[in-house]
Amino acid sequence: MGRGLTFDTGALIAIEARRVRMRRLLAAARTLASPITVPAVVVAEWWRGQKGPFARILEGVIIEPLTEGIARVAGEALAKTRRSDAIDAMVVAAAARRGDVVYTSDLADLKEIARYFPEVRILGI
Repeated sequence: MGRGLTFDTGALIAIEARRVRMRRLLAAARTLASPITVPAVVVAEWWRGQKGPFARILEGVIIEPLTEGIARVAGEALAKTRRSDAIDAMVVAAAARRGDVVYTSDLADLKEIARYFPEVRILGI
């Protein structure tokens, strides 16, 4: 786990559900000081006014704002891959800029978009 991690909405939901794989992944990231990034568009898709421990999931992660550059590259990826989910494309485009590994519950769709970003590794949760 030498590079940073990017979480999509499914990864945040898995943390809420206290899935063992995500608990282990978070522990390993902390031990190795691997940065975890959550794009702001993912926060918007996931956030529903969580309270208590669920509200603290975003503590200790980097919330990345959407930039025009990421938005444009994501749009290009959608055009080339003939996909339609802009949030998925923005997650992968942002991860590509950092060389991150993306963790998702939507493995098939993100792998399709990642064809446009061959340097990005997509892993299921």
